[in-house]
Amino acid sequence: MSTSYVIIIAIVTYVLGTLVKLKWDNLPHKYIPIQNVLIAFISALICFFSKIEGNLLQSFILCFTATMGAGGTHDLIKVLKGNNETQESEKD
Repeated sequence: MSTSYVIIIAIVTYVLGTLVKLKWDNLPHKYIPIQNVLIAFISALICFFSKIEGNLLQSFILCFTATMGAGGTHDLIKVLKGNNETQESEKD
């Protein structure tokens, strides 16, 4: 069951990300959390109505946690890479 959530969230993220890139190429980064909430909402509805999860609230919580965790992990990696690049450029 948990693998189904991951697959659904990945597909919804890919489709929504592609649509955003096609329509709004210069969308500011401050709207990414809103996009993550929208992904969680759509994914939770898909999981609930496809009978992967019987409880709508639990479906929302699981999908919301997964999307926010993935977004936070991505931001953390980006920040760490940025700090490493800054430190390397200061050494030169």
